[in-house]
Amino acid sequence: MDTVSNMLIAIKNGSNASHEFVSVPYSKFNHAIADCLVKNGYLKSVSKKQKKKFPVLEIGIAYNNNVPKINDVKRFSKLSKRLYLGSKNIKLVKSGHGSIILTTPKGVITGEEARKKKIGGEALFKIW
Repeated sequence: MDTVSNMLIAIKNGSNASHEFVSVPYSKFNHAIADCLVKNGYLKSVSKKQKKKFPVLEIGIAYNNNVPKINDVKRFSKLSKRLYLGSKNIKLVKSGHGSIILTTPKGVITGEEARKKKIGGEALFKIW
């Protein structure tokens, strides 16, 4: 199972259905991705909770005048195929209206931050 894809699709479907929160299974990597999305304004909040003795991430979805801030998500790296980008190969998403999320030696960051720090990494997904 690809937990990152499951989390992204749960967030996308929850925002399309106008849910306030979605819950996904907890992992440190999912938590780092959700923190990055909160920092960039795509999500409202993220917290670790217990449900029936299992840890879950409760993710608050951000809206702008009842319109979800997340329109779509496209996954790049999958379990079967990894995509690595250097700092010079990171392009804009939707003419700057979206972001590409990378995992780097400095943690999970956006493409803009990676270009500023001049570091590359594995391209996880793009979001707009």
